[in-house]
Amino acid sequence: MKRLLTLLIVLALLTFAAFKGAVWWLTDQRMAEARLALDDYGVLERGTVGSGMDGRLILTNARWQDFRLTQSLESGRLEFDAGSPLALLTALADPDNLPGQWSLRAEGLGLVLDANMFRNWVTAEGTSVEGDPALLVLPCAPDPRQQLGSGDLMRMGITGLAGELLVQQRTTGVSAELNTAGTGSVEVDWPGARIDLITPADTLASSDEPMAVILRDGGLMRRIAAYCSREAGLDTMEWARRATEALEQGLSARGLAASEQLLALYRQWLLEGGELSLAIEPSEPWLGIPVRDPDAEGQEAGWQVAYNGAGVPDIYLEALPPAPEPVDEAAEASADTRENPAVAGWYAEPVATASRWIGRPVRVTLSNDNVVEGRLVSVSERELEVARVVAGGEVAYPMLLSAVSGFEVWRRGRSE
Repeated sequence: MKRLLTLLIVLALLTFAAFKGAVWWLTDQRMAEARLALDDYGVLERGTVGSGMDGRLILTNARWQDFRLTQSLESGRLEFDAGSPLALLTALADPDNLPGQWSLRAEGLGLVLDANMFRNWVTAEGTSVEGDPALLVLPCAPDPRQQLGSGDLMRMGITGLAGELLVQQRTTGVSAELNTAGTGSVEVDWPGARIDLITPADTLASSDEPMAVILRDGGLMRRIAAYCSREAGLDTMEWARRATEALEQGLSARGLAASEQLLALYRQWLLEGGELSLAIEPSEPWLGIPVRDPDAEGQEAGWQVAYNGAGVPDIYLEALPPAPEPVDEAAEASADTRENPAVAGWYAEPVATASRWIGRPVRVTLSNDNVVEGRLVSVSERELEVARVVAGGEVAYPMLLSAVSGFEVWRRGRSE
């Protein structure tokens, strides 16, 4: 009896050790493949590998460093639950053969913000990759092209992003939750969907059902509206109106117009935030937002949207008629006014000569007709900075040179 008991204990220990070793080795192999696949985008570190006999794989202190960011995404604990030891080993041996039900939980997610978080945060100059005007434009300076950046978030008191993620694959579909500390949450429920780790693009075509998405801002939008409107020198209503106009211009450049209800909802979200419930179709153009033809007789129903629990009707896009061919206009004539050397005043100067006037009072007119007046602090190849007196002190406002439509210097009649 003792020999049998001893044999059983030895077999159990050997099985335990074999399982642990197999999980560690298979995980190391799969993570090496993932690092190689992501080599063009960043650096992946798997951290410490652990496992449980109930079918769990645990990675501790994993890290992802995206080449486009100056800070890395840290994960305190990443847990994959396959449901059983055999299912875990099968999934690690063949990632294309995942079990019918599994879950992935990430705890201690953290991303420390930096003032220069994104290398091209401002240099995009308000356009998308295709060259069209951006749809989401949140200006946070007198120059409307200077949008909300990580430095602005830090000045708002948001020094980092932290939260938890839960992804569950069920036989009936996929659900996911992302909860952050102070910056909102996202919930997703996609019936019939199936996550494909080998070919992620196939995931989008795995279900014909709409994806139910719930966004909660956690008070973030109110803080952004208050901060950005103050930095832009506008009240919050005017700031939201200009951001909404930017959305209209971006859609117009793509041959579309938003319904009045859609614009009103967007403006309300910018000012108040709250909870948005959306029905998204990932494989459809514009994520399933109906695009109506104004000349068609029968019009499809509006987009399924709820704001703070109440349904919002008439949310849709409308196709615009083709724009007429642009007519070349004569170049803007420069007025050659006679200057009086005895009189000081505002005199126009080429913006290319701005570096000559550092320390002088200047008046800058931007492409959106905003006028910024103050002391010229610095000039670089890409932008200039004008300091204005605010609450007894000076605040420097950077402006892209490409957004400057007029540059004037307070001086006497002759160039100095």
